[in-house]
Formats: sequence, structure tokens, C-alpha cells
Amino acid sequence: MGIRHQVVNKLAPEVHRAAPNLNSSFVHQTVQRAIHGVGPLPPAAEAAEKQLEEQDGDIDRGIREVIENHTGYAGAQGFVTNIGGLATAAAAIPMNIAGLALLQARMVAGIAHLRGYDLADPRVRNAFLLCTLGEETIKSLVKAKKLPGTPMLIATAPAYDPELDKLVAAEVTSALVSRIVGKRAAGTIIRRVPLAGGVWGGSADAYATWQVGKYAARELLPRTTVDQEGRRVSPFRRKR
Repeated sequence: MGIRHQVVNKLAPEVHRAAPNLNSSFVHQTVQRAIHGVGPLPPAAEAAEKQLEEQDGDIDRGIREVIENHTGYAGAQGFVTNIGGLATAAAAIPMNIAGLALLQARMVAGIAHLRGYDLADPRVRNAFLLCTLGEETIKSLVKAKKLPGTPMLIATAPAYDPELDKLVAAEVTSALVSRIVGKRAAGTIIRRVPLAGGVWGGSADAYATWQVGKYAARELLPRTTVDQEGRRVSPFRRKR
């Protein structure tokens, strides 16, 4: 058995013992915090509107700013939570998972808001959570018929399916744990060098967040209407 598999097998059960709340409730709480804000982070829609204003109302550029900002945030939290080495991994991984989940959910919520989706709609919330899984995972789930369709299809479905909440929460939780533990395992050798673990972890989290943002921007197509002056506007964006 390779060193990576040994680390994964060792850390995975320890993570669940250290953080038993990594479940569907954790995912739903993360969504609430992402949308409504927590600590120094303002609500997702408010932050996205600020980026839009800085880009003179250009939605595509505003979305790029949302992605770039959250990529930077993810890199910073990844550095801090991965700097301690394997001795602190079991305690640090839950913090890394929580931080990354919050930032990626907040980023995609901001993208969805700028594209005209109602963040209060449970279909939309499931859709932007699914975006955090990434394109390849979504394709696999759809192919296996575990999902009825892509995040865009779910966000615009004619009716809300409450059973989908459980599946989405389970898949997102599993993916987050697997990614963080796998990242730790992949960087095991690097982490023996002082500070290198933080650099590795920060870079990996930043890149993963950037990928999620790009996928969400491609997947969540604009939902717009035409105003009285003939301009296309997003119905659920706050009026400025």
C-alpha cells in the first residue's frame, strides 16, 4: 500500500471523529452562512453587487471578480489550516473543510445572484451546492442516474424536490472530506518541509475554488428579463 493510501486510511476516520457534525446539517448551515453572511463576510449577494458596481455594471466582469476574490480567500485559509503538519491534521482538516465549503458556496451563490437566480429558492440552493462538486463529478452522478440533471436543470426545474436535499448534502459532504483528505495525502512528503505544507494546501484550495467558480459561471446561464427601456436585467438582483 502506498504512502498516500496509508495517510488517507488513517485520517479519514479521525476526521469524522474530530468533526461528527460534518453531515447534511453542516451543509445546510454552510448555505445559510454563505447567503446571509458570517463574521467579517457580508452576504453573498451584497458582496457580488459590490463587485458588479466596481466593474461598472458588467456582469461577466463582476463574476470574474467574485471568482478571483474567493480564490484568494481559499488560498489564504488553505495555507493557514495546512501549515501544522500531519501531527495536527485530524484537528485542522475539519476547519479546512468548513472554510472551503463556506467560501465555495458563497462564491457560487454570488455568481448565481448576478446571473439572476433567486437565492431564497431551494432549487437554486441545491443547484449552487452541486456546482461545488465540479463538472466531472456532476457528469458521473447524472450518468449514474443519481441526479436528474445538471445544476442548471435543477435550478430551473418546474417543481422543488425535497428528497434532492438529502442527496445533495450527502454528495457535497463526501466530496469535501475526500478532497481535503486526499490533498493532505498527496502533500505528505512536501509537508515535512517547514511552511511547505501551507503553500501546498493553499495552492490546492485556491485552484480547486477557481475551477468550481469557472464551472459555475459556465453552468448557471443568465436568467434575465427586458425592462421598459429594452435593457436585459436580472429579476432577482437587488436594484441599485
